[in-house]
Amino acid sequence: MKVLKFGGTSLASPERIKLVAKTVQKHLKEDKTLVVFSAFGGVTNDLLEMADLASREDLAYKDILIKNEKRHLEAVRELIPVNAQSSILSKVKTELNRLETLYEGVYLLNELSNKTRHVVAGFGEVLSSLIIAEYFKNLGVNSQYIDSRELIVCKNTNEKVQVNYAQTNANIEKYFEAKDASLYIAPGFVSRNEQGVPSTLGRGGSDFTAALYGAALDVKEVLIYTDVNGMYTANPQIVPHAYPLKDISYQEAMELSHFGAKVLYPPTLQPLLDKQINILIKNTFKPDETGTLISKSSEKNFRWVTGITHIDSIKLLNIEGSGMVGIPGFSKRFFEVLFQENINVVLITQASSEHSICIAVKDDEAELAKEALDEAFEVEIQYKKIKPVEIEENVAIVALVGDRMKSHHGLSGKMFSALGNNNINIRAIAQGSSERNISAVISKKDVKKALNTLHEQFFEVPSKELNLFITGVGNVGSKLLNQLKKQEKFLLEKLRLKVRVHGLSNSRKMLFDENGIDLENWEKALEKGEKADKAEFFKKVDEFNLRNSIFVDNTASPDISAWYKEYLANSVSVVTCNKIACADSFENYQELQNLAREYGASFLYETNVGAGLPIIDTLKNLVASGDRVTKIQAVLSGSLNFVFNTYKAEDPFYKTVEMAMKEGYTEPDPKIDLSGVDVARKILILARESGYEMELEDIESEDFLSKESLATTNNEDFFELLKKDEPKFQEIYRSAEEKGEQLKYVAQLEDGKAVVGLQSVDSQHPFYNLSGSDNIVLFFTERYPEQPLIVKGAGAGAEVTASGIFADVIRIGKK
Repeated sequence: MKVLKFGGTSLASPERIKLVAKTVQKHLKEDKTLVVFSAFGGVTNDLLEMADLASREDLAYKDILIKNEKRHLEAVRELIPVNAQSSILSKVKTELNRLETLYEGVYLLNELSNKTRHVVAGFGEVLSSLIIAEYFKNLGVNSQYIDSRELIVCKNTNEKVQVNYAQTNANIEKYFEAKDASLYIAPGFVSRNEQGVPSTLGRGGSDFTAALYGAALDVKEVLIYTDVNGMYTANPQIVPHAYPLKDISYQEAMELSHFGAKVLYPPTLQPLLDKQINILIKNTFKPDETGTLISKSSEKNFRWVTGITHIDSIKLLNIEGSGMVGIPGFSKRFFEVLFQENINVVLITQASSEHSICIAVKDDEAELAKEALDEAFEVEIQYKKIKPVEIEENVAIVALVGDRMKSHHGLSGKMFSALGNNNINIRAIAQGSSERNISAVISKKDVKKALNTLHEQFFEVPSKELNLFITGVGNVGSKLLNQLKKQEKFLLEKLRLKVRVHGLSNSRKMLFDENGIDLENWEKALEKGEKADKAEFFKKVDEFNLRNSIFVDNTASPDISAWYKEYLANSVSVVTCNKIACADSFENYQELQNLAREYGASFLYETNVGAGLPIIDTLKNLVASGDRVTKIQAVLSGSLNFVFNTYKAEDPFYKTVEMAMKEGYTEPDPKIDLSGVDVARKILILARESGYEMELEDIESEDFLSKESLATTNNEDFFELLKKDEPKFQEIYRSAEEKGEQLKYVAQLEDGKAVVGLQSVDSQHPFYNLSGSDNIVLFFTERYPEQPLIVKGAGAGAEVTASGIFADVIRIGKK
């Protein structure tokens, strides 16, 4: 005989029931079959809600009852021919009348006992099974309805249900001795207690019902049909890359189901384990999929970790105090109190100093546990030998499960390292002696990030997912998005990096998508986004709480850079071409560096100096390897270099500046470049990276623009003054030309002193032949005292700046 079980989602509509019938008929061709059915989808929740409403004298329960009556009667009319409906309609109405009477009693008494709750909760399975049994009869199948309440016996202990296996097995065996149908249909979940009063086996108990029948009938396999393809490596609703497991052991399934894998009700395995009866979990809607086989052993599997799961409906209880240390029997008293209150402990951890005990219990049992423990240790608390029990809320347990974990070293290290690198704080840790499970208690808000982080670490092709939130999508930002799209395949295949953009913002609009923004149509989508707001942007990044999150700033805004601290303090890496933060006060600069170290985030700003050139990275490597910088000479402004390479005095200076603006070499306000402030910020950053504590006002600036032009507040006035100052620019140019020299805006750092200004250099100088918008940096160090280390190349332009931002993102991915 075969034993099958179908869950509520498989029976949510008459159309789905017809699909189930086809699957059952396929099994009937091979052997006699017993099918256990759950209630129609959502009905059990309605039944319990009605009970609660009735107990509060809320007549709204009647509306829900009418809705469910209509649903079941419509199912009869949909599934069974009119001329055969009278019998089943009578049975259904009889059960519904009984249910209504029970609710009326609850309403009148204003009381809902646990016994009554069990009774009403089981009506959904009875109704669905009666209707489906009649449906099969009308299909011409030799079928028999079994009332599981007559066969499965449970013992009610402190309001918890335990099966009387001896009596249940005897009842089932005796029943089937005298029966010879092809198909048997039984309601799941329901049972009776030893006094004959209807009861249930607990939510999810239909799986358990199928297991009880399977064990009593000694079948080879129990098939559990549900709405997914089996047990997954993790919850696929939370972890998109999770995939179904082909086969797992009983012990692995027990650990996964106990720790929150809802595909299988935990007690289901108990009656099947001793008889080594396999369980096959299949998808009702994709019956040809392999599913998950649960058997004695998964020796053919070579994975170290089988699955990742979690429980989020828990609270932590902690008791501590010096009065616990070295006191024999303290733990016995502690757990005896919980036993007497029938409170199940989900997780236990104790300090080796015996100074504290921490346990996890179900949400709804935490207050009861605290009251009982505080009462039991009242004397010790009164004399301050121990503290009153503390409850910690908003926590969850994540767990790695696998039979072969005990054979592999370093798994716990990889687990905790992966969580720590994503700023996921661990409140408590527990590992079973079998080493089949490693559990960690974390904040509930971090569950999604933790599960995805661990799944990436243990189950996915060695790759890393980077989640980007980008502010500034103008010249640089748009080029960056194009580069990300173009290199998507290369990054995955060659670098094992999956880069997704989840947030975009310009000065007007912002856009978010937890599943990733389509980089083909981001411009149209952004135009339809919500109003831009810096605080709301950060709030959204924090709410998404994605692993390996990176905030990218492509602006020159001081308001945006002021938010870097918030991002870094929440373990969100920052990549920026915005120089303002790193050129701000040294205190602020140092704080950003410290926050990045403290919270395991990256703070990268390679494009602050030299756009896409590896200037800062080269300097950092020199310093990190023990070299000492003695002098830096540099041309650090691609825009100024472009201007003075292009200006020949045949055309006015302002025309050259306009051309630089049009080509995208200058900031929207060209004074930022021409004033030398931008270069001063860059040499300041290089000075700080070299180990000097300097401020921007320490940089000496030799201005070539008039004070009047620098004081303008708009480009129109600025250009008018450039026209007025043309004779001065002509003079500067002619002076250099007469000496056969070139004009370069040079930054220099030597002996802790930094200077920026316009210089003319001769033909022997490395700066002389610097063309276009190129930058060049000469590093004189103890290792390079005479011949400097030179970094040279394009130092301005949206494309190269975007590539520098891109390179910083890749650096984070390769950490």
